[in-house]
Amino acid sequence: MSETMLEGGCLCGRVRYRVTGKPLVSEYCHCGMCRKATGAPVAAWADFPRTAFRWLTEPPADYSSSERSLRSFCSNCGGALTFRLKDGTDWISIALGSLDEPGAVPPAQHIYHASRVRWLTLNDDLPRHEARVGEGK
Repeated sequence: MSETMLEGGCLCGRVRYRVTGKPLVSEYCHCGMCRKATGAPVAAWADFPRTAFRWLTEPPADYSSSERSLRSFCSNCGGALTFRLKDGTDWISIALGSLDEPGAVPPAQHIYHASRVRWLTLNDDLPRHEARVGEGK
């Protein structure tokens, strides 16, 4: 993907964001926490530098999904928006389904592949990893 500006937000439109530049990494995540957070058998994310990301409206609510991580969501509609680590790392993961144009950032790999839902058939040739990998991780 070339450097560009992308916008997205939640289902009801209360929370909006903008990100510029090229993602550090994009992926399908098969971990159980992402399944629970999104209600889907697999979640798709892209990591961007935090400096490339900004909220256009009031920030969403945060949920501490583990000792290490925060997930943001709209407190009105519940739409999943971002994932980040509490340690201040310089990247933020954006839920690709929350982008206005999710096709602009195709996932490039699968992570936590061993945790995948067994009835989900994967018919792509993307790399499959058993943990998180990539520059933004």
